[in-house]
Amino acid sequence: MALSFRIANWAAWPVEDAALPMAMRRRASAVGQRALKTALAVLPPDLAPRYVLSSRHGEITRTTNLLTALAEDGEVSPAEFSMAVHHGLAGLLSIHTGNKQGHTAVAAGADSFAYGLIEAATTAAESGKPVLHLHFDEPLPGIYAPVAGDPDNDAIVALLIDPAVGETYTIAPAPQPDGTGDLAAGFVEFIRSGAPSGGAGRWRWSHGG
Repeated sequence: MALSFRIANWAAWPVEDAALPMAMRRRASAVGQRALKTALAVLPPDLAPRYVLSSRHGEITRTTNLLTALAEDGEVSPAEFSMAVHHGLAGLLSIHTGNKQGHTAVAAGADSFAYGLIEAATTAAESGKPVLHLHFDEPLPGIYAPVAGDPDNDAIVALLIDPAVGETYTIAPAPQPDGTGDLAAGFVEFIRSGAPSGGAGRWRWSHGG
């Protein structure tokens, strides 16, 4: 059940601070700006891949502020609401880069990074074209502490998956799951280490194959 894919380029926050247009800065939250900068760090200017965005909660601080405003005032900002959807950042990135390839948003709880990666890898394999996988998360606001469960991470990573270029990796379900784990941060640590295999939570990955 292992899935192989090739990574042509990747980046994880923090990246070299890139200037974002004022329109993007106004519409993106703090975590959204970090995610956009990470994505732009791996995108060649002449490449327009399909985007796959994965996140457990999306821009949760923005969503919490909207819910608070709704409870207190009975109305919300239309501009804020339009960006609260899970694929809002993918839309902003598409507009900024002039990319008309479309995008997919994946939210799968603690496994969001892994399923986003699988979506990106299979899309690249089926289309024969590069795909950008952008994953981001931010910790839940304190108001959710009583029901938050395992702590959420704030990892941001962008992977440019290309069926023809780059190092080969594989991902597969772990035969013996090891807790929830921080999948995105764990995968970045694995790439940096140069180790032949590794894993986190319910997933294992390897280099080569």
